[in-house]
Amino acid sequence: MKSSRSLALVSLFAALMAVFGLIPKIDLPLGVPITLQTLGVMLAGCLLGPRRGLQAMLLFLAAVALGLPLLSGGRGGFGVFLAPSAGYLLAWPVGAWVTGMLMSALPGSTPRGTALSAFLASAVGGLLTVHVFGVIGLVNIAHLSWTQAFFGTLVFVPGDLIKCGVCALVVHTVARGLPDWHFGGRALK
Repeated sequence: MKSSRSLALVSLFAALMAVFGLIPKIDLPLGVPITLQTLGVMLAGCLLGPRRGLQAMLLFLAAVALGLPLLSGGRGGFGVFLAPSAGYLLAWPVGAWVTGMLMSALPGSTPRGTALSAFLASAVGGLLTVHVFGVIGLVNIAHLSWTQAFFGTLVFVPGDLIKCGVCALVVHTVARGLPDWHFGGRALK
């Protein structure tokens, strides 16, 4: 029963990433668009935990690599992993894992405390981790200098902080509505 529940949750969050991909992207001269899909990375880590969050992102990226146009703007195929945004995409599984690890380690005895933990976990996993990989991708794929890549990725930070807040609100709502939910996947073994 637990394995079928795990499979369902992983598939559900991979599908959620696809739904977030339906929201139009905002193209930037940097070659990396602003999308809502990093919110899915944050939610997967917070709600599923490290292992299932990682699995959901890997499943989603596998579907993208096979050519399904699931990325914002209808992008898909192996070529997206050779574009300037590849570092960000490859960071999604790691970001979900880091977010889930932090979420499972941070306190959360009340809905408000759980939401605060979700904001912090999302900021470190869904924002910092993803941006570190993104900068490395920009340097290696787009051939930007480290300084250009660092300052270029700062454009995304205000929006990503808003996504951290939205993730915290969703987690707060889930914590209030489903008090037995085990954030960070603590009991979803």
